[in-house]
Amino acid sequence: MNESYSTSFKVVQSPEEVFAAINNVRGWWSEEIEGNTDELGLFKYHYQDIHHCTIEITELILGQKVVWHITDNYFNFVKDKSEWKDTNIVFEIDKKDDATEVRFSHLGLVPAYECYEICSDSWGNYINGSLHDLISNGKGQPNQSERIAKKQGIKNNN
Repeated sequence: MNESYSTSFKVVQSPEEVFAAINNVRGWWSEEIEGNTDELGLFKYHYQDIHHCTIEITELILGQKVVWHITDNYFNFVKDKSEWKDTNIVFEIDKKDDATEVRFSHLGLVPAYECYEICSDSWGNYINGSLHDLISNGKGQPNQSERIAKKQGIKNNN
């Protein structure tokens, strides 16, 4: 049984439009991204001293699939600061009749992780809310980290 976090949704846009939106990480996750997010290689995410990670884009198949590998990660709110390290984030895109299905999986983000509740809730907001909205109407809601941190009672150590 796979306990890793996953979620999915359907939209009317084409697989190519979905693929482009996924790779527009600044448009749905965070504007605080360093590096390219639409080609193979590394990019970095950070939010204050609360969360930062280095992500390697390892697979880009136009209109079908995007895979990220977390090469380094830090959370200030869990005992194991490296939760997420060596996990994979997979976006699968499938044409289903007159819709396009987006399946998001964070392979290795499991209920045993201290961050699971916070992280799965956050991914749900970003994927089913912000990414869905970016695909559907051209406008996502990136930079929700402050709202999420306040909701979860997470404080910046600085």
